[in-house]
Amino acid sequence: MADTEKVRVLIADDDDGIRFTIRAIMEKEGYEVHEAADGEEAVQKALQSPYDVIILDVRMPRRDGLEALREIRRRKIDSVVVMITAHGAAQVGMEAVRAGAYDYFNKPFELDEFRIVIRRALERRLLEKQIQRLQSQLLTGSSYGSLIGECQAMKSLYRLIETVAPQDVTVLIRGESGTGKELVAREIHRHSLRASHPFVSINCAAIPESLLESELFGHERGAFTGAVAAKPGRFEVANNGTIFLDEIGDMPLALQAKLLRVLQEREFERVGGTRPIHVDIRVLAATNQNLESAVAAGNFREDLFFRLNVIPIVLPPLRERVDDIPLLTRHFIERFAREFNKRLTGVEDDVLKRFVRYSWPGNIREMENALQRATILSTGATIRVQDLPDALQSAGDPPAAGGTDAAGVDDAWLADYTVPLADKIARIADQIETRAIRLTLQKTGGRREEAAELLGLSRKSLYNKMQKLGIAG
Repeated sequence: MADTEKVRVLIADDDDGIRFTIRAIMEKEGYEVHEAADGEEAVQKALQSPYDVIILDVRMPRRDGLEALREIRRRKIDSVVVMITAHGAAQVGMEAVRAGAYDYFNKPFELDEFRIVIRRALERRLLEKQIQRLQSQLLTGSSYGSLIGECQAMKSLYRLIETVAPQDVTVLIRGESGTGKELVAREIHRHSLRASHPFVSINCAAIPESLLESELFGHERGAFTGAVAAKPGRFEVANNGTIFLDEIGDMPLALQAKLLRVLQEREFERVGGTRPIHVDIRVLAATNQNLESAVAAGNFREDLFFRLNVIPIVLPPLRERVDDIPLLTRHFIERFAREFNKRLTGVEDDVLKRFVRYSWPGNIREMENALQRATILSTGATIRVQDLPDALQSAGDPPAAGGTDAAGVDDAWLADYTVPLADKIARIADQIETRAIRLTLQKTGGRREEAAELLGLSRKSLYNKMQKLGIAG
């Protein structure tokens, strides 16, 4: 388990030899192990102290395993319960599962089978504890202006903004699409000495190359067909304030030279003009591209890169901010509930489970779109799984064995042009990797070294991918 506290296991069996064997296995795995000689003692110990996993033999004196299981569930003890049944007693095992047991195994049991069952039970318990912790966070929140999050990466980001904002330096904000780069730029401006002056934003990738120069620097009357009057550009409008150049990596090379002059000399000419225009301005830029690679390929000026990269800020993707998912969920639900006049109190546990497991290739923007859709479709007090987009509905479930649609995508999602193609490709790749790794781990009984060999990866590479994709080990 990934939790820092030690895993606690309770073994209830009237056979001293069985308890000794299981205890030895569990302690070798590093777990804290406690014992009970019958079902009644097991229930009392479970009431007195929390356990991650409780192992119950079916046949025990005073209170048998099934009775103990029912009492544990009646008392709402949230431990994961695994039953031990007699050989061939599959009917009893199924009855235990219906009564609330996670799984069962027969005795005499094989050690490999036992380890797999317990490992899966612990994975289930870890996920339940994570969901409980995250669901409780829906009652509290943390934010920094328009930024929401309280994970360590976000707290570090807030401190960096506080430090950088008052200093009149150029900042390059980097991160995947949808991580909130413009929100960071706005917070830098809001905490700067230029806060009372304009904040002007322009997306360099959204404007055709033929128009971008005019948008940035303005034009004089007659500069081109249709220029019936002089027009100031964004740099003039932002004078004394801040200009935010989003997707700076898509700026054409010819314009990069003109931007470099603005950064160095604080002056430029309008399109079709000869008079230099001076501006007092702070430049913030953002990109989701690897500018170092663009420089090496000759697509981005090295001198401009150094001018922009005075203070680099890197935003974490949402998949690395799992603890912030409840805060963001609550924020968007409250916002859209007001907007669409809905009475919503939160989300079902299964929704949060899918949010935690999902890789979020579109990051916060994708979450925002998903919750807007879910709020509109919701008919009750909470967001349900069926209110979510198809990709999220299947995010919490392991792929079906023998399935052929590894990515789980459909034409409707592919035709959703609010999600960039690069983000779609990244998500599909993540889902295919996730399925391949899970199927291989299932084949090897969870043994990573064997799985890595079958996948053609090093053990470290497999571990890193499992961490990135949120695959329990």
